[in-house]
Amino acid sequence: MTKNEGPTLEALLELLGQRGVYTILRALRDGPLRFGSLQQATALPPRSLSLRLKELEELGLIRRTEHPEVPPRVDYALTARGQGLQPALEALAAWEAQASGARSG
Repeated sequence: MTKNEGPTLEALLELLGQRGVYTILRALRDGPLRFGSLQQATALPPRSLSLRLKELEELGLIRRTEHPEVPPRVDYALTARGQGLQPALEALAAWEAQASGARSG
């Protein structure tokens, strides 16, 4: 699968099921973040976060930008495809909140 093809629904759901992926995508909805900020948001070990970011980049959901500065600065942002996924993630969050309310009530 290439960036232009995009993930199949099954591949996307499998990816969303991996620890930290949902949190990464939701954290980036407000704008670009650096690796350290994403690590704080997800509580993933650096190696796991790095792998998740690479997978999301390969699927065309996020963009990695290296800024030509000293020291080097890298940030991550949602692509148009990643932004298009946000309404579905919001719906999942609403469903979770509703389901949690039903369990506790």
